[in-house]
Amino acid sequence: MKITVCIGSSCHIKGSRQVVEQLQHLIAENNLGEKVELGGTFCMGKCQQGVCVTVDDAFHSVTPDTVGDFFATNVLAKV
Repeated sequence: MKITVCIGSSCHIKGSRQVVEQLQHLIAENNLGEKVELGGTFCMGKCQQGVCVTVDDAFHSVTPDTVGDFFATNVLAKV
């Protein structure tokens, strides 16, 4: 599974750094380092929709406050 987080300027302002840090922690905490690849990219072209995140090419809008729910629903449930 590949998770990509936008680290462009608009998403950065909306908290992409915190999203990345929380995802790193959740991946490690759940021992998913072998199954989940976390990466960054610049603009995904959906700047108005918050921090842009893709999971295997499926688009999601995530905030630092919703990372836990996002991870449970879109990562843990599918690994």
